[in-house]
Amino acid sequence: MTRDEKNLRPPGTRHDHALREIAVSPGYLDFADGSCLITWGRTRIICAATVSEQVPPFRSASGGGWVTGEYAMLPGATQPRSDRESLKGRVGGRTLEIQRLIGRSLRAVVDLAALGPRTVTVDCDVIQADGGTRTASITGAFVALCLALEGLRRRGAITRLPLKDQVAAVSVGLVSGQLLLDLDYAEDSQAHVDANFVGTAKGELVEVQLTGEGGPFPAARLNQMLELAQEGISELIRIQAEVLAPWLPLPW
Repeated sequence: MTRDEKNLRPPGTRHDHALREIAVSPGYLDFADGSCLITWGRTRIICAATVSEQVPPFRSASGGGWVTGEYAMLPGATQPRSDRESLKGRVGGRTLEIQRLIGRSLRAVVDLAALGPRTVTVDCDVIQADGGTRTASITGAFVALCLALEGLRRRGAITRLPLKDQVAAVSVGLVSGQLLLDLDYAEDSQAHVDANFVGTAKGELVEVQLTGEGGPFPAARLNQMLELAQEGISELIRIQAEVLAPWLPLPW
């Protein structure tokens, strides 16, 4: 990925291949088993992990645990205000898709057998949205999950953190012929190609969501987007590790 290409973003802002400014505040809530506030550009999400000593019926015979995610966007998170989904009588398709993605991403790095017969639910509530809410949710949810698991370890419920790796996510888009890392809402709305990559610290992929919003695109672009995404994920993994280091012994 060359670094001397013309920068599409306005002068004085970040480079096309740079993440927005990211801050993670662990232990943000008093009553959740693990929590954080993740601020990603102008997007802000509260991630809260709760442990329950039971598993879904389909996991009862396994002896292992389960990790799942829930996602919601508060009415004031966007302009104009959006209605609460509870008032509509059902959860929207986009919400279901994102919360399933969060759950799959977290389970990819958790040793469910070592977790034991318990469930960790990570709620991701968007209090302000400016693009990238699913990628920020996954990245912050991992931090909240780690804090909840560390609480189990300190209480003696588990002997070690049942984690196999870290997981984080980032978006990449093709806008005006230029590849951009970590799109905000304005950039995402103009993207000819829009993609979300979920990856691990080991460089493995968990999921790729990619759409030619503006029509077909050359297949060679996929490798370019993947390369850029992995650079972004590596930086996110570093941020997670830095945030978690004072709170728990990192097993990786």
